[in-house]
Amino acid sequence: MLCCINNLNKESIQRYLCVKMTPISCKVEGMHCTNCALSVSKYLEKKGMQEVNVSFATEEVSFNLPAGGDSAAVLEGINQMGFRVVLPDQAPARVSPYSTLSFKFICCLIFTLPLMLHMWVNWPWLHNPWVQLALTLPVYITGMLHFGKSAIRSLMNRMANMDVLVTLGATAAFVYSFVGTIIYQDHSYLFYETTAAILTLVFLGNWLEERSVKQTTSAITDLAKMQITTARLIHTENGHEHIHEVDNRTLKTGDCVLVNTGDKIPMDGTVYWGNALVDESMITGESEPVAKKEKDKVIGGTMLEDGSVKVFITATGKDTVLSYIIELVKQAQNDKPPMQKLADRISAIFVPLVLSIALLTFLGWYFVGHTTFGTAMMRSIAVLVIACPCAMGLATPAAVMVGLGRAAKNGILIKGGHTLELFKDIRQIVFDKTGTLTTGKLQMGQYHYEQLTESEFKQVVYSLEKYSSHPIARSIVNLWKSAGEYPLQQVREHKGLGMRASDKAGNEWQLGSFKMAGNAATDDSHQLYLLKNGLLIGWIDFIDEIRPEAPTVVAELVKMGIKPILLSGDTQRKCRELAAQVGITEIYAEQSPAQKLQQITTLMETAPTAMVGDGINDAPALSKATIGISLSDATQVAMQSANVVLLNNHLGALPLALGLGKHTYLTIKQNLFWAFIYNIIAIPFAALGFLNPIMGAGVMGLSDVILAVNSVRLRYKRVTN
Repeated sequence: MLCCINNLNKESIQRYLCVKMTPISCKVEGMHCTNCALSVSKYLEKKGMQEVNVSFATEEVSFNLPAGGDSAAVLEGINQMGFRVVLPDQAPARVSPYSTLSFKFICCLIFTLPLMLHMWVNWPWLHNPWVQLALTLPVYITGMLHFGKSAIRSLMNRMANMDVLVTLGATAAFVYSFVGTIIYQDHSYLFYETTAAILTLVFLGNWLEERSVKQTTSAITDLAKMQITTARLIHTENGHEHIHEVDNRTLKTGDCVLVNTGDKIPMDGTVYWGNALVDESMITGESEPVAKKEKDKVIGGTMLEDGSVKVFITATGKDTVLSYIIELVKQAQNDKPPMQKLADRISAIFVPLVLSIALLTFLGWYFVGHTTFGTAMMRSIAVLVIACPCAMGLATPAAVMVGLGRAAKNGILIKGGHTLELFKDIRQIVFDKTGTLTTGKLQMGQYHYEQLTESEFKQVVYSLEKYSSHPIARSIVNLWKSAGEYPLQQVREHKGLGMRASDKAGNEWQLGSFKMAGNAATDDSHQLYLLKNGLLIGWIDFIDEIRPEAPTVVAELVKMGIKPILLSGDTQRKCRELAAQVGITEIYAEQSPAQKLQQITTLMETAPTAMVGDGINDAPALSKATIGISLSDATQVAMQSANVVLLNNHLGALPLALGLGKHTYLTIKQNLFWAFIYNIIAIPFAALGFLNPIMGAGVMGLSDVILAVNSVRLRYKRVTN
């Protein structure tokens, strides 16, 4: 929830921010072009703010306040620039329908159409200068209240935006016409229709741009809509259950709710009664409904397709998976790829440059070309209104928003726009084995023990493995937790090897790989080896199925020109068997986490390298890789080691992630090419007199729309081979 603080005093802002000073996040309303966003960004940077992110499309602003900084003064400074700062967690400001771009465009259009009509219809009253002035005044006043105020404030802050160009062009035509009406009363001085058409067409362009940009953020909107629903709260009284319908936002951790067929699951929770099929496609991208039973986790916002369950609420509000996804996508969309920095630098000097060109155009045509004052002025105005710095600012964010949005709707979380740009360079992908190329859902095979009873064997193994996060350890803990515990002490994990501990009698226990067993074992065909005081007393085998999609994914990567590599801590024999089944030829087996990190470093020296792992044991290697990709259940989405998280725990999404990255980068290049080539061609074209101001305003209004439409294509186009 948000609250406009445009009229609040400095003390009220300070009271709100006194608890959480850094980082500061808020919304800034009134940014109707990307140059406005750049103005806010430059202002914050001048004030010494760090990690500044400003998004025109989402109106999100975030920055870190240095120690001792005055946050209230900084936010009040944004208000003084003509924008409206909006703080979190309070009631939203009501937006008047009369302040919308669509209303302003329609009002201006009503007066502009008769003005334009006089160019084709010979009605005497339409040619009357006073009638034209009366029709132009409402348009000019509306335009100045919108563009003029923004232009003046941007100049006061020495950060000229696009509204300066529009305001100067429209005002020059209006003043020239008004002087002609008062003093000369000559029709050759009348350019009222130019004034009105410029402002009306720019309003139209801004309105179309606003609508187009909203489409680029539709994925966030769709996810946000999933957050609000009703819930059937279960209340037990005198041993009887009572059901009450409540707003899901009032739920608390520990509440119990009933979810029936067709209902949204109100918040994250655990099923404690019933069975159901749940559609999680909006979050995980998994098209098939997922079966849920007792003790299974469910995600708030997903749809229960069939069945009935009772759910114990485990997370609400900002702690839910859906809220985390939305926040992560927003942060990623605000993250500027390196290509955008060039566009930002050019946008910063664009307006002064265009003003200079417009002045030179006027002086050149009037003094060198010997045209009339009116002709020179019209050509100068054409330069002002056809220039479009917004196109350069919109080129990258529009494509990034659509690319990240489509990825999120398909269960792919990409942490940052810069990651999208890195995808284009990837030439090799390194796969972990267990839980990545295999399902990680291990089934117990054979096991053998000596010197212990079966119960003692299970107790020792369980007591060691419960301290490990490895997929094999998690499987053992789930299978043998009923065996009970064996009293151990000083339990510690050796990454890539296994577990060590001691007991009260002084015995040393080891449970781990063939490498940990050392000389105590001669057969490397087992998963786990149990040693007591250095002697082998048992072993365990697990059956781990290959992911059914793994061979197809590897084949697709090869078609894309990407080399697949297997990097695992498992034995050479097992790695070779798996690699042969999925189609991988380059293998690095029996690697510890430290060796995996070193191997990734070596591989990156030959080509940009992505790594796919489970995000736990492979964390160092995932962080080191050009792009770290983690396969994860939605409840583990907060892994910080990976740049990309596949929420559906489905390796088949990997080609789509790579394809989206490459095609988003391609779209950014197309957008930037259009933005630069448009201005490079259009400005000289207008300066040479080939375009009048009305045509220039129309073309400028459509230029941003073209970028947005090109970006929206990413939502539908095929991005994989």
